[in-house]
Amino acid sequence: MADKKVPKISDLYDLEHTIAADLFEGKDYPWEVLDGIKEFILALGPTLDPEEYANPAEGVWVAKDATVFPSAYLGSPCIIDHGAEVRHCAFIRGSAIVGKNAVVGNSVELKNVVLFDNVQTPHYNYVGDSILGYKAHMGAGSITSNVKSDKTLVVIKAEEEQIETKRKKVGAMLGDCVEVGCNSVLNPGTVIGRHSNVYPTSSVRGVVPAESIYKGAGKIVSKN
Repeated sequence: MADKKVPKISDLYDLEHTIAADLFEGKDYPWEVLDGIKEFILALGPTLDPEEYANPAEGVWVAKDATVFPSAYLGSPCIIDHGAEVRHCAFIRGSAIVGKNAVVGNSVELKNVVLFDNVQTPHYNYVGDSILGYKAHMGAGSITSNVKSDKTLVVIKAEEEQIETKRKKVGAMLGDCVEVGCNSVLNPGTVIGRHSNVYPTSSVRGVVPAESIYKGAGKIVSKN
């Protein structure tokens, strides 16, 4: 079971649930925004209300009602939005937008990502060159792999469509309310549709349709 076509931004995300909505304007597919995250943050940051956002370092903006633990590292540029929690030893390498009420947990590493509002990456996750939709959740130890082992450019593959990204680094595109089980690997260019679940310890590649359960390679069933 697989989507016949690669889902577009409008199929995956409700843009009302991110401070980065303008980043997606004029784009068809979510990986198209990856090259622009850094510049978007550097343009948006200075416009944020200083009554609501602190600017503790150059290129870093943190909502005053967010919680950032002392051992967390916030690399420039990044935005931590209202109510977010960045826990012990989190490593935000830069070019990261952490949405409202999102959780970046212990020893989690983020790089060139957009986390929509209420995303949870709470335990030992690596998320790079990826977009995580509203209320998406990554179980403990689950990661996005963003570079192919042969270092060739990433191609997004659905049943009846393949799209060349022309990028060496593409992680995972998770739609709204996706649940990823513990210790799963989302291989480069994975796209998971809204409200889908991935079983723990899975190795996922290609397109997983919306409203589906990924049980393993070739074992995707509809929730309906």
